[in-house]
Amino acid sequence: MIMKKNRMTTTRPPLMCCSSTSSTSSTSSILTVLTDDLLIRVVSKLDDSDDVKNLRLVCKEFLRIESIQRKKIRVYRRESLNGLLGKYRSLESVDFSVCPAFDSAAVAGLVFLYGSLKKLVLCRASRVRSAELEAVASCCPYLEEIDLSYCCGVGDREASALSGAKGLRDLKLVKCLGVTDVGLAKIAVGCVSLERLSLKWCLEITDLGIELLVNKCVNLRLLDVSYLKVTWRSFHSISSLKNLEDLSMVACPFLDDEGLHFFKNGNNSLQKIDVTRCDNVSSSGLLAVVEGHSSLQQISASYYFNDLTEPLISKLTGLKNFNSIKLDRACVSTSVLRAVGLNCKNLLEIGLIKCEGVTDEVIKELVSGLGNLKTLDLTCCSAITDAALAAIAESCKKLTCIKLESCEFITEKGLSRLGSCSLLEEVDLTDCIGVNDNGLKYLSKCSELLRLKLGLCSNISDKGLCQIGNSCKKLMELDLYRCAGISDDGLMAISTGCKKLKKLNLCYCSQITDRGLKYVSTLEKLCDLEMRRLTKVSNAGIVAIAAGCKSLVELDLKRCYSINDTGFWALTQYSPNLRQITLSYCSISDMGLRMVMANMKCLQDAKLVHLAQVSVEGFEMALRASRERLKKVKLLNSLKHLLSKELLLMLQSGGCQVRWVDKDFLFG
Repeated sequence: MIMKKNRMTTTRPPLMCCSSTSSTSSTSSILTVLTDDLLIRVVSKLDDSDDVKNLRLVCKEFLRIESIQRKKIRVYRRESLNGLLGKYRSLESVDFSVCPAFDSAAVAGLVFLYGSLKKLVLCRASRVRSAELEAVASCCPYLEEIDLSYCCGVGDREASALSGAKGLRDLKLVKCLGVTDVGLAKIAVGCVSLERLSLKWCLEITDLGIELLVNKCVNLRLLDVSYLKVTWRSFHSISSLKNLEDLSMVACPFLDDEGLHFFKNGNNSLQKIDVTRCDNVSSSGLLAVVEGHSSLQQISASYYFNDLTEPLISKLTGLKNFNSIKLDRACVSTSVLRAVGLNCKNLLEIGLIKCEGVTDEVIKELVSGLGNLKTLDLTCCSAITDAALAAIAESCKKLTCIKLESCEFITEKGLSRLGSCSLLEEVDLTDCIGVNDNGLKYLSKCSELLRLKLGLCSNISDKGLCQIGNSCKKLMELDLYRCAGISDDGLMAISTGCKKLKKLNLCYCSQITDRGLKYVSTLEKLCDLEMRRLTKVSNAGIVAIAAGCKSLVELDLKRCYSINDTGFWALTQYSPNLRQITLSYCSISDMGLRMVMANMKCLQDAKLVHLAQVSVEGFEMALRASRERLKKVKLLNSLKHLLSKELLLMLQSGGCQVRWVDKDFLFG
């Protein structure tokens, strides 16, 4: 069959796919027939980043197609920026959140993306200044989204520079403590197309700034004013935003029922509201919100919300799209939860963390009519037993996530019922002391599991872990914190069966030795490994991890006393992507610390407490060697007056946050 070429088809250079074997010729002939558009559609179907990496290694043609198709990139090193941006000319999103700094050189690289860049992520980036932001606004006219969250140097001047991005629709300024009403006014006047704005923790913003924002940015759909000390004047203004769908007011100290009553007018399109930790809010205020918004989908009213009433719950009956309610730490009666179950048939998510009065009977009443429930958080609801799990398993066949931390009466009997929930992807059994190997056997029937937390489960052993390893092939996160019964054999089972594992916590699993770490080293996708106080692990184990786990980004070696410079040398040679490392209490020397801090080019966060073999001069040299990259460092308070003032100023000017701590040296 002859294929007609699409009008968008481009002329491609001759195919260059490896050697001239018969298989290569076959591949060449197939790719020659397919147009660029078809090949791009094929590549776009790949969701897993590792699959995309493997694809572009097949031949130069796939490499070329991937460079055309790629829309987003995350920059790890400044020195590679220009090469990446020159290669990928169709990028719409660039993420600098893990890059050591965002400076004029980075801005110059963005010129390559003049006509395509829509999203720029600078979250936690160092050295973000007004000149750079002004240049970005000028050279990227189609920019729609910027994330400046936790950029400690961002203030009114930077906000003013942002106002030049006229097409901006989404702006995150979480914890930009220097932004005041003046900076917000500049943004409001310049960026009138804003639809999503987060001002969480911008503590200098007052009613004046919010009122001007509402008057200018009438298209706002999402607004987060959490922790701001704004009053009823702001809430009155916000209630007039016709397009508002998502409003977060977490821990606003002056929000009360009067402020929420302004939303009874139903002037906006509110779908989500969060009044968590708002001490002065009661059922009366939320009732006004519910009555004014038939499109409401989610309510978060956790902490200090102690008068949940049946009239409020009964009003939820009329909300056809209502699907999520979080009532963490609330005092909940059986009658109220029965009302939730009866009136909110479409619930997908319920949060009841530390709720007083949650018993087996309450759970039975709640879930009996919730056949669509997907997420249930019962963390620290310590009164529930296996009977509650039986009711959940019977009624909630679509459950994908259940959190049962510190529910000590859960046993293998309850897990035998939970094992029938075949769609489960996340289970948290942290500190459930009744969980044993038989319980894990039943849980292993949940073959879709992605995340499993078993920390402090003292009655599990390698036998139970083998069941998980044999059946839960999709597992990506496993927490075994202080599981004393786990040894090398258990790690062998997990490493053999769970090849997709990305995050593993082995802290205080005292039986693990170098042999166990050699099994772990076969997990090529592992990016986060916590292994505190593994006293039987030596250099041989950490060398294996460094050589095998090429994707490692975070590593915690606190109190691994037997690892010395030899092990750390291996990390510098084989773990180039490490961004966060904890070395506290380790046997590292001056030379070893300098080697680690100087040679790990991506390292941004280091915890360096109680390094007994490192002198003041050793700390000085190591910190100087890494000052251009570090964003966070944790040091003993006693060093504050011993390190040079020049070094401390260098770290501060580079945007590095130093956390000084007072801790006694406790061996154990």
